[in-house]
Amino acid sequence: MFFDLKKLLGGLLMPLPLLLLVMAAGILLLWFSRWQKSGKILVSLSWMLLLLLSLQPVADRLLLPLESHYPTWNGEQQVDFIVVLGGGYTFNPAWAPSSNLIGNSLPRVAEGVRQWRRHPQATLIFTGAAAGKNPVSNGQVAASVAMSLGVPSDHILVLDRPRDTEEEARAVRQIINQQPFLLVTSANHMVRAVNFFHAAGLKPIAAPANQLAVTSPLNVWERAIPSPLWLSHSDRVAYEVMGQAWQWLKSGLSASAEPGK
Repeated sequence: MFFDLKKLLGGLLMPLPLLLLVMAAGILLLWFSRWQKSGKILVSLSWMLLLLLSLQPVADRLLLPLESHYPTWNGEQQVDFIVVLGGGYTFNPAWAPSSNLIGNSLPRVAEGVRQWRRHPQATLIFTGAAAGKNPVSNGQVAASVAMSLGVPSDHILVLDRPRDTEEEARAVRQIINQQPFLLVTSANHMVRAVNFFHAAGLKPIAAPANQLAVTSPLNVWERAIPSPLWLSHSDRVAYEVMGQAWQWLKSGLSASAEPGK
């Protein structure tokens, strides 16, 4: 119940639904109240923020600091495990396997497979529970994509009970213990993920995937015209900022609850 409530509230605080709610409040004030000035301010402010967050220079400038903590992993340290965290997915058996991975999931799996080809002795661990009433879990779908790309099934392990990153860290701890391993997740999610795995007493080596903030040249119109693509980058910023704030709050509450604190 708490998990679902957390996801619902977090979803409502994303830029698009939040700004639409603010805009709706402003429209209601304009139509049904005497607070005309307040309504105009709310509509104008929400429209302006939605515009700015949909522009590439703004969205990627906000996203870049989150993605800059860890470089792409091309090190030579040998590992026995590569952990690929779950993300968005669905399951339609009529689709190509990779089509069932939504948003950040496919780049994570692709990077996991790339790292496995560099360390073919390793076991790929895919995490993620089933979403809603879906008969297949996130981890199982990711594993099926990896097998379709040539990874043998005896080099794959699925942990399909964890529902979030904190639970994923605890589940991985039972398999890996203290040995170093590659941790694959989206670059913007890596800082929070590493913190969870460190808190679980593990030794992750960050192998980020799915870098989104564009720093290479773009056409002028791509930078100047609002796009849902750039708004999705702003979405990632909001999601990770809220996630890091919640992680910090939980760690503070846990520390204060310890004996002698």
